[in-house]
Amino acid sequence: MNDFFAVNKNSWNNRVEAHLQSEFYDVQGFLAGKSSLNSIELALLGNLEGKKVLHLQCHFGQDTISLSRLGALATGIDLSDKAIESARQLAEQTKSTARFICCNLYDLTNHLDEQFDVVFTSYGTISWLPDLDKWAAIVGGFLKPGGRFVFVEFHPVVWMFDDDFSKVAYSYFNKGPIIESESGTYANRDAELTLDYVCWNHSMSEVVNSLISNDLEIKLLEEYDYSPYNCFRHTEEFEPGRFRIKHLGNQIPMVFAVVAQKK
Repeated sequence: MNDFFAVNKNSWNNRVEAHLQSEFYDVQGFLAGKSSLNSIELALLGNLEGKKVLHLQCHFGQDTISLSRLGALATGIDLSDKAIESARQLAEQTKSTARFICCNLYDLTNHLDEQFDVVFTSYGTISWLPDLDKWAAIVGGFLKPGGRFVFVEFHPVVWMFDDDFSKVAYSYFNKGPIIESESGTYANRDAELTLDYVCWNHSMSEVVNSLISNDLEIKLLEEYDYSPYNCFRHTEEFEPGRFRIKHLGNQIPMVFAVVAQKK
């Protein structure tokens, strides 16, 4: 299992520079004060003033810093040391109070010992994790009683398709590791990168049941027929900041959200 994480850590380390330079992440706009958070998660997060927020799998910290700009006491964690190094630099540049921890999510209890009002994670996170029960145990363990988990993620239906959305190429269910290689990265398809990675598909029932079995009460489950990110092939922007696969229109769910509360 650790070999999978080593492969993915290397993959994400290799993406960081291309992502920092990309239009997709718009670091200059971010430094000028633009939030990286989308309307979906902002509506679910609500007022964060003075709240302690733990942001899991934070990449190079834009969302974590955006949470701190909303008044949260934000902590971001990520597997990639290069991403965390860049997150700390961004926090310094923006005079943010956000703090960052570099570790494997499953090892977080060895690096952090406190509880939070909100745990947050979003977009392209759980596909890098083999075991959602361990993930949900981490989420629940770091929440105060009554604390909320806010989760926004690409819909498992999206991951069934090949890159061109022309055929179903993968199981909807978790059938074990998917080992692949790609050229470029979602934030810049022309980047001179060849990335090996390992990922896992997780069904909606696997997500929901992992949370329920770890004493988290589901308060909301929502599905959306668009993505706020233009990170797939063959997309069209049918409204500002809303993208669909052109030939599939509004026929498939592209994102889902869960809000759960610790009992």
